[in-house]
Amino acid sequence: QDKTLEAELSSQAENAQTKLHELKEELKFSGPYDTHNAILSIHAGAGGADAQDWAGMLLRMYVRYGEQNGYSVKMIEESASDEGGIKSATLELRGTFAYGKLKGEHGVHRLVRLSPFNAESRETSFAKVEVLPEIDTPEAVEIDEKDLKIDVYRAGGHGGQSVNTTDSAVRVTHLPTGIVVAIQNERSQLQNKEVAMTILRSRLAQLQVEQHAEKVSELKGPNEQAAWGNQIRNYVLHPYKQVKDLRTGTTSSDPDDVLSGNLTDFITTYLEHALS
Repeated sequence: QDKTLEAELSSQAENAQTKLHELKEELKFSGPYDTHNAILSIHAGAGGADAQDWAGMLLRMYVRYGEQNGYSVKMIEESASDEGGIKSATLELRGTFAYGKLKGEHGVHRLVRLSPFNAESRETSFAKVEVLPEIDTPEAVEIDEKDLKIDVYRAGGHGGQSVNTTDSAVRVTHLPTGIVVAIQNERSQLQNKEVAMTILRSRLAQLQVEQHAEKVSELKGPNEQAAWGNQIRNYVLHPYKQVKDLRTGTTSSDPDDVLSGNLTDFITTYLEHALS
């Protein structure tokens, strides 16, 4: 009850709270690759034009999130759909804790809305988001050359005259796991191979974490965590408006805001949930 100690104790309590907050923030990013840049891929699910349009919406959402949060955003690969939207796309996001913040976006994202391709129909569409830590140094993940099958072929689609008229596209297959990475956006075969190898190392690093394997040789191929059944978030635009994360229960009644790149609440609550 000594009043003369009140100010000192109050100051100590504030300092302890501040330190606790700092330590909790550090714990959020204590994973082995949380400080790395992120490679984020989006793949349209079954559902034709609606699913491809949904994948395109997610691509815009993550590009805007990156821009709003000061990340450098680069398109690595994009496969456009003839009816609008995308079949798939891969982005590189470079910046502080890019992978640490975005790793919780890994999974299946579900959209419910009135179809713009059929106004009478309410459609449910799925897209898969894959988030990898960028592993750009060969020493970080050692790959035996004997385990690789490398194919070179002529690039197709957009990219300029030289891309479309030379055998510059590269497909790398990791035989033990069956992982395939194909890149054609860069101008030269060498550049495409370097990008493909970076993505392959990143996928193998992710698998090592998921499967608790000490060596690449122990990996069994992508496990069920990358399967289509793992729905993590619903985006409902009709008959009501709501975005809900099924892991944390976090909701937003403003899907337009979320799809414009405001993912902060979902990312923050996921990181806190992962600590509990």
